[in-house]
Amino acid sequence: MIEVWIEERDGFAEVVVEGRLNVTGAGELRAKVAEAIAGGHRLLVMNLRKTEFMDSSGLGALVGCLKAAREAGGDLRLAQVGERVGAVLKLTSLDRVFVPHEDAADAAKGE
Repeated sequence: MIEVWIEERDGFAEVVVEGRLNVTGAGELRAKVAEAIAGGHRLLVMNLRKTEFMDSSGLGALVGCLKAAREAGGDLRLAQVGERVGAVLKLTSLDRVFVPHEDAADAAKGE
């Protein structure tokens, strides 16, 4: 099961993902990101501190969300990536595309 919610921040939207990011949750993540973009947010920070697991469907959702953000003239960055999710990003070399940040504020700054 997955829960995804958007928290309004100063200058960006924080997308918090809790649970397992797999085939059953990928669609919900894409929908929430599309909702944030439609609401005018261009800079999205995906907070993965509560994400317990991510599989290839979850990776595909992340890439799709990044593409949607960039097509809207914005960007998507990752913050507080846990050990398991970080290992998946590293194994697939997507840690080069999604550079994990310590926290959402650092991610928003691009530091």
